[in-house]
Amino acid sequence: MPSAPFRTTRRVDFVDTDMAGIVHFSNFFRFMESAEVEFLRSRGLSVSMRWQGQRIGLPRVSASCDFFRPIGFQDVVEISVNVERIGEKSVTYAFEFAKDGEAIAAGRIVACCCLISQDRKIEPTEIPQGIRDLLEGK
Repeated sequence: MPSAPFRTTRRVDFVDTDMAGIVHFSNFFRFMESAEVEFLRSRGLSVSMRWQGQRIGLPRVSASCDFFRPIGFQDVVEISVNVERIGEKSVTYAFEFAKDGEAIAAGRIVACCCLISQDRKIEPTEIPQGIRDLLEGK
């Protein structure tokens, strides 16, 4: 049974807007990353962490976003994060953006679990069971 979505809010800063006064599309990717980091922190995890003596990272390998309605400076955006899928080596997050209950955008990020060596070599690895459990809200 999937756990309830993680929810957070973000107030749109002036720097997030373009010449038309609306949030530039690229900023939704930053918003997703911030919400993902908050979600992981709420589960005792991070996108870069020590786990059982090893450095583990969750770099993104895919990101997409569909836009439905514009938002502007000082709007408060509600962002929900759902763990859509946990594979052997990757986790897929689904994001929903809303303002006053109205859908604004929907996005998706796929992150791959990797071991990071001291010389910064990155190698994909299976998601450890403990991390998997925390992602699932167990």
